[in-house]
Amino acid sequence: MPRKPLIGINADFRAAARTTPAFAYIAEGYYRSIINAGGVPVLVPPQVDEESAHTVLDAVEGFMFIGGADLDPRNDGFMLHPSVRPLDAGREKSDRMLMAEIAERRMPVFGIGTGMQLLNVQQGGNLFLHIKEDLPSAVPHHDVQDTNHRHTLDVVGDSLIGRVYGDGEIRVTSRHHMAIDEVAPGFRVTARCPDGVIEAIESEMIDWFAIGTQFHPESEAASALDIRIFEEFVDAVRERSGQLEGASDAGDLQLVA
Repeated sequence: MPRKPLIGINADFRAAARTTPAFAYIAEGYYRSIINAGGVPVLVPPQVDEESAHTVLDAVEGFMFIGGADLDPRNDGFMLHPSVRPLDAGREKSDRMLMAEIAERRMPVFGIGTGMQLLNVQQGGNLFLHIKEDLPSAVPHHDVQDTNHRHTLDVVGDSLIGRVYGDGEIRVTSRHHMAIDEVAPGFRVTARCPDGVIEAIESEMIDWFAIGTQFHPESEAASALDIRIFEEFVDAVRERSGQLEGASDAGDLQLVA
């Protein structure tokens, strides 16, 4: 039976209100998908300092960033658009800190929704702040009445996403009003909505497995194919862990006379 790698998953955060305490939380679909794919999810609440972030990443073998509210464009030198509903500031600071360290370590990473946008921004790309204004001919990518709103997807065949979905019509769950504009160096687009909106990116760097989906393969409306993205991710984490263990074992060998 394949070994189950530890996969860190960032948690969302909600500040205290009049009748409720502050709490960190995560939708079941995220951690359930990692479990079903053969990994062990490790839920990570927002971290307060770099030492804590380093300790967390020392303990896990891969990391998945979940969706949520919007990245604050002011953190990347842009003005705040009226449509933007920023993430909790503490969560965003923690997410950015974790992503920077993950990139430095070349740890396998999978970003979903806001997680993909963070991956792109951290690596030097940027975002459309409101699809309706920036891409007025785009189809709806969000339906406030239907959290499982779906649209079709065009995929690049020679990619992880292409390997997962193959040929034929593909429909995925979509709920976002921001999207990738300029793709970060070292990444390529591997799926788009037919209207041109970027829906998946993958690393082209040979030393880093990094993938992002704007759509939500963890949603309740996910298909049997969607889970395969998580399986590919967990397999990549397992493979890298095996490579690191092999390198460590080789380093421990000593010649004796």
